[in-house]
Amino acid sequence: MFAFGLTMFAGLSTGIGSAIAFFAKRTNTKFLSVALGFSAGVMIYVSFVEIFVQARDELVSELGKTGGYWLTVASFFGGILVIAIIDKLIPSFENPHEIHRVEELQEMGDHKEKKLMRMGLFTALAIGIHNFPEGLATFTAALTNPGIGIAIAVAIAIHNIPEGIAVSIPIYYATGNRKKAFLLSFLSGLAEPVGAIVGYLILMPFLGPVVFGVLFAAVAGIMVFISLDELLPSAREYGEHHLSIYGLIAGMLVMAISLLMFI
Repeated sequence: MFAFGLTMFAGLSTGIGSAIAFFAKRTNTKFLSVALGFSAGVMIYVSFVEIFVQARDELVSELGKTGGYWLTVASFFGGILVIAIIDKLIPSFENPHEIHRVEELQEMGDHKEKKLMRMGLFTALAIGIHNFPEGLATFTAALTNPGIGIAIAVAIAIHNIPEGIAVSIPIYYATGNRKKAFLLSFLSGLAEPVGAIVGYLILMPFLGPVVFGVLFAAVAGIMVFISLDELLPSAREYGEHHLSIYGLIAGMLVMAISLLMFI
């Protein structure tokens, strides 16, 4: 239940982005730049220093050094391949990781309602597809190590905030209904806990050391890809280059200290 609760928190933070879109007059680009960089730092550090190493140790103990190392590396890049394919299948103009700002509420007023509604609904669907493996990643990490699970949940929650803006802006201007836009944005994050439930139901009966090691290595790959392909480019687009890097280093430092505290 704790792992599931963390996953729910991470997914439904799209609602925070939706609320920002409605109640803020301008996008705080500097804050988003640092926050997204911070999120990337947390995910990259924990993936390489903790999750990948745990997966390797588990697989080496079961399969021996050669087989364990090979399967760990294959699973890591397999996770990257899965999330890369998902990203490739979504058209770029409906991709939730295209940059959106609150100011677009004014700019979108002249667009046709039908086109805007389609954009918002497809963005919500795209976010749902992206959030599914993220939910599985958060849930798996939290089951194994609650400390790591909390860190990943916070990192994913931060990166879901701009996605909430991306859904709510076009739907609000298509319908004029703030409640509907907020609700659809909020619900798009539900794919995260759904990913956790599906992962639990399918994998738990088979979750021995080898399956755990493969899954954990794949989770590390998924999070590294999300960080490099989505979070850091978004952080740079929202603000100055150095702000995103400062956020990245701060995220790594906070994650490193939190891991040291659990030794």
